[in-house]
Amino acid sequence: MDDRPEPTLVPASGASPRERMEAVLYELRRVVVGQDRLLDRVLVSLLSRGHVLLEGVPGLAKTLTLETVARVCGGHFSRIQFTPDLVPSDVVGGQVLDRDGGFSTRLGPVFANFVLADEINRAPAKVQSALLEVMAEGHASIAGETHPTPRPFFVLATQNPIESEGVYPLPEAQVDRFAMKLVVGYPSVADEEEIVRRMASDPPQPRQLLDPAQIIELQEAADTVFVDHRVRAYAVRLVNATRTPSAEGLAHLEPYLDLGGSPRASLALIRGGRALAVMRGRTYVMPEDVHSLFHDVLRHRIVLSYEALAADVRPDQVLDAIIDAIPQPDVELGSGRSAG
Repeated sequence: MDDRPEPTLVPASGASPRERMEAVLYELRRVVVGQDRLLDRVLVSLLSRGHVLLEGVPGLAKTLTLETVARVCGGHFSRIQFTPDLVPSDVVGGQVLDRDGGFSTRLGPVFANFVLADEINRAPAKVQSALLEVMAEGHASIAGETHPTPRPFFVLATQNPIESEGVYPLPEAQVDRFAMKLVVGYPSVADEEEIVRRMASDPPQPRQLLDPAQIIELQEAADTVFVDHRVRAYAVRLVNATRTPSAEGLAHLEPYLDLGGSPRASLALIRGGRALAVMRGRTYVMPEDVHSLFHDVLRHRIVLSYEALAADVRPDQVLDAIIDAIPQPDVELGSGRSAG
């Protein structure tokens, strides 16, 4: 069992957004060991109404992470195991024949607050498209009727990077719908020892600290976070550098890039920055927020050229060069504020 004292439950009213999120993070860390960055980014995506693509080998607590988030946040959790024989109705739902000869609509597992799309690249393109359409639109049409997803609605999709047989890689236009792509590595030796200590006999059970209505309140609080025009310009400049690196004095990156980030990347940086500000107890976005999210938001949106692949250049290396070349703006807090 975890020897640390358990914090008191966050009250429904009176606690600040930062206090609520700190309590949630503490509770998640009682169960999920050694994945602090993953937990932080999952909560950022949740507050910014984004979705996450998670890449990692089996056994790194990907399923456990979202199950724990769902239990702590009080929402309904659904897991979809993607396989080659899956069809869109297995995800979205469809019409079923009743005993009286009529038809009724049965909603699929995607209609949940927290959806785990496990090994999304194992299903055919039409099944991937069905899920991604619901992610983008927030609803699905079944037999001519539109059914909205519950609020909040968060999808975490996983894919295994070590397998290439029997998989259907996500097209660039579809993977762009994920706000972030997170890469999960093996835990350290110390973290793995702690995992074995906690989970081998009597695993800790997460407690519910929030409910869906409170999550929506936190999302709305993130919407009100102020964004200085210089921070917006910084985010756009970073994304534009992935399209035309020579404009930022990075002409040596041109041969490595076939495609840069879309405007969705700029939006994800700002929305994620707002959520990060809420979690850090601020009512404004700092350039550091955009800086810290840059790799997670862009690594799946840039398309490397054959020359880059031949030279074994990875997306994060290109992003490192861009983030190092473009300085963060000097934003004086409280000055020149306008509607964000």
